[in-house]
Order: sequence, then C-alpha cells, then structure tokens
Amino acid sequence: MRIVEYDRAAAVSYAETWAFSRNPAYYDFSGLGGDCTSFVSQCLYAGSGIMNYPDWYYRSSYDRSPSWAGVDELYAFLINNEGVGPFAIETDPDEMQPGDVIQLGRQDGTWYHTLLVVGTYPTIYVAAHTNDAFMRPLHSYDFYAARYLHIEGVRVW
Repeated sequence: MRIVEYDRAAAVSYAETWAFSRNPAYYDFSGLGGDCTSFVSQCLYAGSGIMNYPDWYYRSSYDRSPSWAGVDELYAFLINNEGVGPFAIETDPDEMQPGDVIQLGRQDGTWYHTLLVVGTYPTIYVAAHTNDAFMRPLHSYDFYAARYLHIEGVRVW
C-alpha cells in the first residue's frame, strides 16, 4: 500500500457543485437526522477517488457503512483508518486547509454536525448540507466544541 496526495481542489469543487442541491447518485438523509456527514463523505470521495470496503463506502441507502453518514463513525474512520482511503489527524484550527473536515459538538459531549472546509482566509469557511451552505464562516455557527480533522493523504494499493 502507498500514500498519494488528497485532491483538495476536487473535494472543494464537488462541495461547490452540490452544496445547494443533491447529487442523485446518493440518498438524501435530510429526513433521517441530516445529510451533512454523507455530503462530506461525498466530498472526501471526490478528493480521494477510493472507498474503503467495509469501513467507509456507499453503494445505496441500504448498502453503506455507518461511517458514510454518521458523525462519530466518520470521525473514527478518518482517525483510525490504516487501510485504503483518506485518513486524518485531529489538529488545531490554524492547521485547516480546504478539503479538511470540521465536526461540531454540544456541551453534553455529543457531536452533531460535519462540515467541509472550503476556504481559510481571513477566517475558516465551510460547506454543508442539512442547512445548506457554501463559503459560510465557521464562526457563524453556534457550537460548544469542534474537532478539526486534517486529511493527511489517501492510501491506495
């Protein structure tokens, strides 16, 4: 297995294309708790070009990994992934780059929202689904905690 560069521009381009609509190739989870993490997974796939079966993949709404659309599950996949696909480290806000991932949390310790970083100057800008957004300043969200996930690369065979 080798590590290749994550295509940040492709991830951001995908986010720009689909931020205010839905790609018909993917189920819209808005009515089932939110589409935010599935949207970010789609962006990550656009930037990585590879899914990880069985840990992070999507074939249909009924044939997908929990990490594709679950906030905590995507975090666990990105941080712990030693197989193919994208992998990340948790870092500081000033280390964020376009194509990275941010997750928002409540004071009770639950994590509820996943965002894709699409810009970093002069502040962090994000794209999201559920409450659709592109180039929305991170500071405009009301949150107690945040996890900043820097995509380090993509493992391929």
